[in-house]
Amino acid sequence: MKNIMNKPENLVVEMCNGMVMAHPELEFLKKYKIIKKKAINVNKVSLISGGGSGHEPAHAGFVGKGMLDAAVCGDVFASPSQIQVYQTIKATSGRKGALMIIKNYSGDMMNFKNGAALAQEEGLQVEYVRVDDDIAVEDSLYSVGRHGVAGTVLVHKIAGAAAEEGRDLGQVKEAAEKAAANVRSIGVTLTSCTVPAKGSPTFALGVDEFEYGVSYNGERKQSYSIRGR
Repeated sequence: MKNIMNKPENLVVEMCNGMVMAHPELEFLKKYKIIKKKAINVNKVSLISGGGSGHEPAHAGFVGKGMLDAAVCGDVFASPSQIQVYQTIKATSGRKGALMIIKNYSGDMMNFKNGAALAQEEGLQVEYVRVDDDIAVEDSLYSVGRHGVAGTVLVHKIAGAAAEEGRDLGQVKEAAEKAAANVRSIGVTLTSCTVPAKGSPTFALGVDEFEYGVSYNGERKQSYSIRGR
């Protein structure tokens, strides 16, 4: 696959640097790979999301007025660490606390919740909403269940509007949970993705095939190949 990049290991930092150069209202905290608003409104609920990079504009591209206050960026297709999440909360949480919007993946759920626990030990108000909109994965009590995918952006938008209205943390969480409970999506792809560090496609599709039900990172565990006529 052809690409325009320098070293794969520097890709996320270089991408984030470019984003804040293009959007001067944002800043990049390089040590923890956090994209945040320069001017945090301490009188409203702060909204935080994040996850593995490689799905742009998610999540840093959704930082702005009426949406996220900060996004924490993991490496390509890798969850950010609990320390990154904790530092994001510290950098953005104001008088009304912070709400994290988390996609339902094992790594994201674990690290975001652990990061929140660290912040709560310091007296910061933190709540979270889980998004699990992917109908290609069966919901289950015995597994992580449905994943959080494209529908997450609608939760960002609705929670962001509630926060801008000045609602308190519980009310913003309630609005976000209602949105998450009523959004569903499914992934479709025409070609495989290529992880920069690997340099080769994750899987191969014929010129007359597309994949239905592919996951957020391009896995085919719950998907089906469909051949055109």
